[in-house]
Amino acid sequence: ATYDPKDVEKDLHRWWERQGYFKPPESEGPPYTILLPPPNVTGSLHLGHALTTAVQDTLIRWHRMMGHNTLYLPGLDHAGIATQVVVEQRLQADEGKSRHDLGRAAFVELVHKWAEEYSA
Repeated sequence: ATYDPKDVEKDLHRWWERQGYFKPPESEGPPYTILLPPPNVTGSLHLGHALTTAVQDTLIRWHRMMGHNTLYLPGLDHAGIATQVVVEQRLQADEGKSRHDLGRAAFVELVHKWAEEYSA
């Protein structure tokens, strides 16, 4: 059997919600929130990711020390546009076509196939 995160994460997510892990600790200070994007669909991390995460972590800690009601929340995939560009470039190079030639539904399907093949 292989590990399927959907089997585990569904129950974990419910537990995290019940525990209040998606809510900032109670504070009288003003709210301060940063969304932490996960690795992009390619899974290729670089120094820019490390630097961004370090800066975000520092900002959250600093604001919490100043009494702000802070929340450092995992966000959504931020690489949608970058993924689209890569798929469009490959489509042009391999087939001499653009996304407009395929139409929206066919292009979205192609992007999903690419993401399945190259996601981490």
